[in-house]
Amino acid sequence: MDHPHAIQAVVLDGKHLTLEQFVAVARYGAQVSLSREAKEALAASRALADKISQEKRVAYGITTGFGDFANVAVPEEMSSELSTNLILSHAVGTGDPYSIEQTRGMMLLRANALCGGISGVRPILVEILIQMLNLGVTPWVPQKGSLGASGDLAPLSHMGLVLLGRGKAYYRGSLLSGREAMDLAGIPVLDTLVSKEGLGITNGTCAMTSVGALALYDALQAAKLADIISALTFTALGGQLDAFQERMHTARGQRGQIQVAKNIRLLTEGSEILDHAQKARVQDAYALRCIPQVHGAVRDALAYVKEKVDIELNAVTDNPLLFLEDEQVISGGNFHGEPMALAFDFLGLACSELASISERRLERMVNQSLSNGLTRFLTTKGGVNSGFMIVQYSAASMVSENKVLVHPASADSIPSSANQEDFVSMGTTAARKAVWILENTRSVLAYELFTACQAVDIRRMVGPWGEGLSPACQAVYDQVRAVVDFCPEDRELKPDLEQVEALVRSDTLLSAIEALIPDFT
Repeated sequence: MDHPHAIQAVVLDGKHLTLEQFVAVARYGAQVSLSREAKEALAASRALADKISQEKRVAYGITTGFGDFANVAVPEEMSSELSTNLILSHAVGTGDPYSIEQTRGMMLLRANALCGGISGVRPILVEILIQMLNLGVTPWVPQKGSLGASGDLAPLSHMGLVLLGRGKAYYRGSLLSGREAMDLAGIPVLDTLVSKEGLGITNGTCAMTSVGALALYDALQAAKLADIISALTFTALGGQLDAFQERMHTARGQRGQIQVAKNIRLLTEGSEILDHAQKARVQDAYALRCIPQVHGAVRDALAYVKEKVDIELNAVTDNPLLFLEDEQVISGGNFHGEPMALAFDFLGLACSELASISERRLERMVNQSLSNGLTRFLTTKGGVNSGFMIVQYSAASMVSENKVLVHPASADSIPSSANQEDFVSMGTTAARKAVWILENTRSVLAYELFTACQAVDIRRMVGPWGEGLSPACQAVYDQVRAVVDFCPEDRELKPDLEQVEALVRSDTLLSAIEALIPDFT
């Protein structure tokens, strides 16, 4: 599977967008084009929408108003005003804006969904979105204001404003008016939308799915890093390897657990310290002994979330849908974010668990009563020096914050549109919340990694288990020591932590291990 930064071009057809391609466009700026089949499907779908409008059939959002105004007829000559007014009236979000990559993801997903050819929009709508992606015009979209049904109405309306030369957009590092950004990029704007296009832009789960999909990709990498970092901590604490024997985990049969146990065996193979530490205890505490069970459950949770995201990346989520085979216009609820809301709440919970067990391993390293012979707070001159005492405090703070954030957004609902839209998903809140939890989790993992390298150095000083790490753990240790030194006495630790956090958020550690251990997954 290609890494996203290696993917240079993505062709949209509404059916085959992968998570890696999505990240390639949203984060790394891969160029986007439209398949011939998608162009044909878009043209045929638009022709049907025009026919329905001309024949004055009753069709939601084409010849009627929206929401509780579904029973209000709209004459053909006012259908363009209807679609344009939808964007203008619904762009009422607030709060800080989504990141550039999150908004680029929304644009990509909206374009890909419309490529399904059952939304009734003109091809030019998709073509403009693709030009904006390729030329670097990114709408300014505030984060707050979506109920997650009927889709992400407010965020996607802010996105849609820029197609009309309205709203605000980023271009070449500056925040400009939508018109100015489009003009500078040489992208024509639309004078108006036509029938069905307001809904084609705003109805859908593209905001929540973009935010959640990017978080999912980073969480998948974080889960691998958690195995790598825990192996170094396990070594520093002289963990007992029997608990990772393959037969122990196949006896239970949980796929993620089996996978993580194998990873730990591969990561610790050839460790002098661990070889000498075996039989020092009958068994370890759960934070060490149950790494496969906990990390493995997280892996399984992320696999479930990925299954749902993979579907949603290619889903048609607006309403109504136009089916060419019998020219029916069917009103339904594909815009409802419940499948994503539950998945992204699960994503947040999984990330929170990674952080929780990471902090417990960190505590064992700094607590002399639990560290199997390491010095108090990993300092060589205790008393006048506090060592890594407050590193654990900060990690504990982030873990505690995660426990507040992990309350499921999907458990809530509030009626809207005069009770016509009476049960909503809160999926966008679930996705945004998962990002906050993930960022805390990556920081906690960085704190554990920083502490584990200090613990390894102390272990080598105090003995009696030798000095040799496994090749994998040595590679990780070397990466950290290339940017931060051993800390024999107190110093300002924040710059060191920033360096280690940057490592954890980059591909460096993971790439080094994957090159060293091809079977690491």
